[in-house]
Amino acid sequence: MEHYDVIGMSCAACSARVEKAVRDVEGVTEVSVNLLTNSMLVEGTADSSAIITAVKKAGYGAAKKGGGAPGAQEGGASASDALADKETPKMKRRLIASLGFLIPLMYLSMGHMMWGWWVGDFLGNNMLAQGITQLLLTGFIMVINQKFFISGFGGLMHRSPNMDTLVALGASASFVYSVYALYGMSQAALSGDTELMMAYHHEFYFESAAMILTLITVGKMLEACAKGRTTDALKSLMDLAPKTATLLVDGAEQTVPIDQVKKGDRFVVRPGESIPVDGVIVSGESAVDESALTGESIPVDKAAGDAVSAATINRAGFLTCEATRVGEDTTLAKIIQMVSDASATKAPVAKVADKVSGIFVPTVIAIAIVTIFVWLFAGESFGFALARGISVLVISCPCALGLATPVAIMVGSGMGAKAGVLFKTAVSLEETGKVRTIALDKTGTITQGAPKVTDLIPAADIRPEQLLQKAASMEQKSEHPLARAILEAATEQKLTLDPIDDFTAVVGGGLRGRIAGKTVMAGSRSFIGNQIELSQKLVKQADDCAAQGKTPLFFVEGDTLLGMIAVADIMKEDSHEAIVQLQNMGIRVVMLTGDNARTAAAIGAKAGVDEVISDVLPEGKEEVIRRLSGAGKVVMVGDGINDAPALTRADIGIAIGAGTDVAIDAADVVLMKSSLMDVAAAVRLSRQTLKNIYENLFWAFIYNVIGIPLAAGVWYPIFGWKLNPMFGAAAMSLSSFCVVMNALRLNLFDVHSTKRDYRIREKKRIYDDVSRVSKERKEELQEKDQNTKKENETMTKTMHITGMMCGHCEARVKKTLEAIKGVKEAAVSHETGTAVVTLDADVSDSTLKEAVEAQDYPVTSIE
Repeated sequence: MEHYDVIGMSCAACSARVEKAVRDVEGVTEVSVNLLTNSMLVEGTADSSAIITAVKKAGYGAAKKGGGAPGAQEGGASASDALADKETPKMKRRLIASLGFLIPLMYLSMGHMMWGWWVGDFLGNNMLAQGITQLLLTGFIMVINQKFFISGFGGLMHRSPNMDTLVALGASASFVYSVYALYGMSQAALSGDTELMMAYHHEFYFESAAMILTLITVGKMLEACAKGRTTDALKSLMDLAPKTATLLVDGAEQTVPIDQVKKGDRFVVRPGESIPVDGVIVSGESAVDESALTGESIPVDKAAGDAVSAATINRAGFLTCEATRVGEDTTLAKIIQMVSDASATKAPVAKVADKVSGIFVPTVIAIAIVTIFVWLFAGESFGFALARGISVLVISCPCALGLATPVAIMVGSGMGAKAGVLFKTAVSLEETGKVRTIALDKTGTITQGAPKVTDLIPAADIRPEQLLQKAASMEQKSEHPLARAILEAATEQKLTLDPIDDFTAVVGGGLRGRIAGKTVMAGSRSFIGNQIELSQKLVKQADDCAAQGKTPLFFVEGDTLLGMIAVADIMKEDSHEAIVQLQNMGIRVVMLTGDNARTAAAIGAKAGVDEVISDVLPEGKEEVIRRLSGAGKVVMVGDGINDAPALTRADIGIAIGAGTDVAIDAADVVLMKSSLMDVAAAVRLSRQTLKNIYENLFWAFIYNVIGIPLAAGVWYPIFGWKLNPMFGAAAMSLSSFCVVMNALRLNLFDVHSTKRDYRIREKKRIYDDVSRVSKERKEELQEKDQNTKKENETMTKTMHITGMMCGHCEARVKKTLEAIKGVKEAAVSHETGTAVVTLDADVSDSTLKEAVEAQDYPVTSIE
């Protein structure tokens, strides 16, 4: 995937044109153009020069990111400089200059003409001088805003008209017609026709041309300012990166720029300083504030051997670290890249706007031309008809359509990054909120992923710490995860272990060895139960632990039972609450685990999931996800290498940030914290972002649907409503601003707030109840139809029987046949020698024949 900067785009029509041009390049498989960031992502084998040439032929400029071409960044510019708002200051200067000429123009054209404001004797008594002055002032404003004309007419020449084309056509039409009126006035002045001069004076639209350009500039400035704020989250992430690092070189400290730090370098971090690059602590202990990356406000204790990340803050001790990942490989750099990529990609919901944008501007131009001719045919003056056509041009806004989706995606992905939820693409940001089922891997997702000692149950005359010390001594050479849990518990209590000799791991769940000359054993209930007799009380306690999802282990020294230790993978503190929140949002939660059914059921009940699927092997998770997909979109949440296939198979894969790189690479969404609460936050943010996009698209569409007919004068014959081109320009300038400001409201959204969750659940409950009733009614009708069909399809068979001589023979055959199970009725006639048998179940011909012939009446055939 290659990134390009695109220059010259002003609206959705521009981005659609660029996208179409690049898509036609041989070797391009996918292209996404982002109007908000003026960037383009291209996938495929096409050469970059061919792509840039295609963009230039479409009337725009392009350069690879960092390529140094026009519009590209200087090589030494930082990433944050690339996101700096350079457009707003330019627009502000243009606006101030335009206002400097617009104010006297409006004073002369509106103030003097309408309210008789003083302009001096020379201008006050000379209409021709007034016209020339308006011409000059408008000309200056047009020169100041020449970018509209260059871009607009340039797009028209390349057969790709854009928003600037509409502005340029509207302003040019006003100006040209006003110049025509000025020439007419000069001709009337030569002939001394004062009335004709006054008539031409009223045909001036200089102020409309100037006001259109100025108001559009106001809108562009507001839009640029608001768009600059949409990248605040990304810029704040970039600003976190330290600019320097303090390296240890030959035992001496040396401060160097961050880009000079290499993998393997040792650096020091003092209290209060930011950690410059990803690394591992060599010496020292401290509490590290990781809120910049994870959103977690509580500092995390770190010691030698622990990993640290760039942009996190050392709050306490002095640390010496070794760099493990530098430059673009650091966690912070990857977060920034993910957010940037998500903003550059296109959401599926944007396709509708793209299709409309591609034909929008030509359609508006056609409507404007038709409007002018319709009013001329209706008998209105050319000035009136032209004003209606200009209003149509300047009120129409394809820009709002093009910005509706990308601004919301940019703000939403930035909000997610600040909360520790990273959406890799716009598709994942849109689709996560549509989930119906969430499948959670148990180990490391619902649970902590590391077994812990939960219960110490010593035998009589044995103290708990004595049991733990003996057990840890036995387990010290074992590699089993449960053994590590016991050793960690002993280490926490600072117990001294005895050496073990003749250690042997026994297949089937145990170990043997010798400690201080005594034989010791440890293992499962079945293993130890075969060695010594276990008390009923201890067996019951073991059963209780197993029912709670714990693993009981028994320990023996010589012939003495020391006791039992229960070990379990502890559930994370917030897992149950997170699952409740997901359920309150109308989502079905399923737990996947390789544990046996009993243990899985215990953990599932404690977690509160809707369904537990146990005994699932790693390779079987993908098949489970495939099956769950039949009930709607499925999200898979996992953290291990064995979760990668399932993460890929699911509609959306979510990787816990503390998981493996393989899982993170396979996922669509990455959680920086290992908390399920962030899964609920991701769903909420996705739903709110999608809602915001729909609001933006509705506003963009409805604005044009209402505005264009009003500008064209459709309501003028009925209500007398008509729109001055200046007000049309004002409406156009504010439309895009409103869309961007609406997107910025996402910054106020609390991704962890549960206020709306219950309402969503109630809506789903009502929907499910209606669906269930509808389904039951449907099944009832189907059953009724099947019964009716069965009744209509009752089978009949005709038997040809010989030997029947009278009514007694008929009765005997009839009784015999109707005694057979499945025969509903038999109509027998000795005269025709037949028996018509009506069946309500399947009865074979042989059964019927044998029954009749057993009564000494031969059956010749059955039809």
